[in-house]
Amino acid sequence: MKRKKRDQYYYYYCYKDSSNIKGGGVTSSSNIFYGLRQLIIFGIHGHGLLSLISVFTGCLLLIFAAFSLLVPPPVDTRHLIHLHSSLNDGGVVESNLDAETRFRVPSSGGSLGRDLWSSSLANLYYGCSNATKKFQEANVKTHHNRYLLIATSGGLNQQRTGITDAVVAAYILNATLVVPKLDQKSFWKDSSDFAEIFDVDRFISFLSKDVKIIKELPTNERKVATPYHMRVPRKCTPKCYQTRVLPVLNKKHVVQLSKFDYRLSNKLDTDLQKLRCRVNYHALQFTEPILEMGQKLVERMRMKTKHFITIHLRFEPDMLAFSGCYYGGGDKERTELGAMRKRWKTLHASNPEKVRRHGRCPLTPEEVGLMLRALGFGSDVHIYVASGEVYGGEETLVPLKALFPNFHTKETITSKEELTPFSTFSSRMAALDFIVCDASDVFVTNNNGNMARILAGRRRYFGHKPTIRPNAKKLYKLFMTRNNMTWEEFASSVRANQVGFMGEPNEMKPGRGEFHENPSSCICGDSDAKGKQVSAAQNQTHDNQNIGNVNDEQSIEGDQDLLDMDYVENGKELPNETDMDNILLVKPDQSEEEELFSD
Repeated sequence: MKRKKRDQYYYYYCYKDSSNIKGGGVTSSSNIFYGLRQLIIFGIHGHGLLSLISVFTGCLLLIFAAFSLLVPPPVDTRHLIHLHSSLNDGGVVESNLDAETRFRVPSSGGSLGRDLWSSSLANLYYGCSNATKKFQEANVKTHHNRYLLIATSGGLNQQRTGITDAVVAAYILNATLVVPKLDQKSFWKDSSDFAEIFDVDRFISFLSKDVKIIKELPTNERKVATPYHMRVPRKCTPKCYQTRVLPVLNKKHVVQLSKFDYRLSNKLDTDLQKLRCRVNYHALQFTEPILEMGQKLVERMRMKTKHFITIHLRFEPDMLAFSGCYYGGGDKERTELGAMRKRWKTLHASNPEKVRRHGRCPLTPEEVGLMLRALGFGSDVHIYVASGEVYGGEETLVPLKALFPNFHTKETITSKEELTPFSTFSSRMAALDFIVCDASDVFVTNNNGNMARILAGRRRYFGHKPTIRPNAKKLYKLFMTRNNMTWEEFASSVRANQVGFMGEPNEMKPGRGEFHENPSSCICGDSDAKGKQVSAAQNQTHDNQNIGNVNDEQSIEGDQDLLDMDYVENGKELPNETDMDNILLVKPDQSEEEELFSD
């Protein structure tokens, strides 16, 4: 009976406490040590070798249980951060807990032996956009009876490119420029005029030596001249303007160029390129209310952290539909995005696999987060996300927020009342994001659209602040096979593939790419900058060995030709978003009578 009673106590203390641990209940260390004491007493008073062995084994189990309570378990965040970026048929993010356990994402970015928050050799380069001595000033070359009007197209950033090129077109034509009209009818349905977004007086005064600009057409006998409407081809050269527009301007005196976006050649002489830079980086300044609110957002981010990242996420439903990409959401995703895609009448049938393989698909929020972690940014880093409605909603953002819990947007760091003056105007909301992205220490683009390109060029011009552009063509393969490698292998490959895509000086050859992204004519360097650049490149680690291939990819002109083509929307009003960038586009010779939109 004694042995039976002793065994009952043994099982009571061992299995009662262990079941509490497994069940998640709280088992106090005092209970365990009390059980240990009782087992020792039974062992001393018991009889036989088997009893002593049983007591000894029980003691070891209880000691281990007590130790496990006192020592905190290792943090395994796989259940939080290793999530499928694919959307299931229900439109929610699925957990990928069955993935290879060796791909474990660390919370720390690690020590990479470089500064994450600045570009190397950036101090050797600076923006330079002053005119040369050969540049004729406006008072010398402007004809008094030539007036040029411009009707821009698209959202905020596409209109910005049109405004910039309008000044250059007026200079080429020796004409007076009337303050450009903003697109108020197409995709964005934003009723704002030029003076409600940009400081019109600064625009006119800053450029007064370059081009004569007036707010409105002058009246003649109380009548305003009726402009002659026409359109020029995409990438129209100075000679093109002189042969197509100038004869009409001489005859009609007042000409309006409509749908004015990317209507000027990317390749111009140095003085015309520098004029572009004076317009874009100095003359075009947001109005005081927009600047004040934008600065308030920046200050609130600075109060939270010394350094922060901005991400132009571009994972909105319309963006994904337009791109023709597929993210694993089954029939539900195909139906939803397919229906949206029909809004663009002339888009060809998409081949999602081919599009993604060629790097034309925006990275998922999880993929953006994994790329940043591989580049060295730890979970303590603060990120600001510029984005419209994310496809899949809040669930799609779960992996990114798990990787970077310090997650902010303009809506989270302001009150509803503060945003009310801007919230019903898509361009003004986009302007706020533009200001924060421009001021951030690191800017991450998830596409190659207008806002991304303009900000990339602007950040080069004003000090080469890091701008990370995912090398999606190379990263695609890594994301597809990441569960077959260790985190260290994955991170090393990401860093190697991102060489040439980090906003470093001279990572793009002069004249290559779109000018707003690579304003090489407006970037000057110290006399010894070139030598130091070559020396630094020779000292790169093995992670940088494929830099030549990256530069070759960047120099492909065909990519930019695609980006400059038109794309079409059937007039249906869509939600306000930060901007809509043209990635996959229709042929340029298709009808331009249909409504075009972009940003």
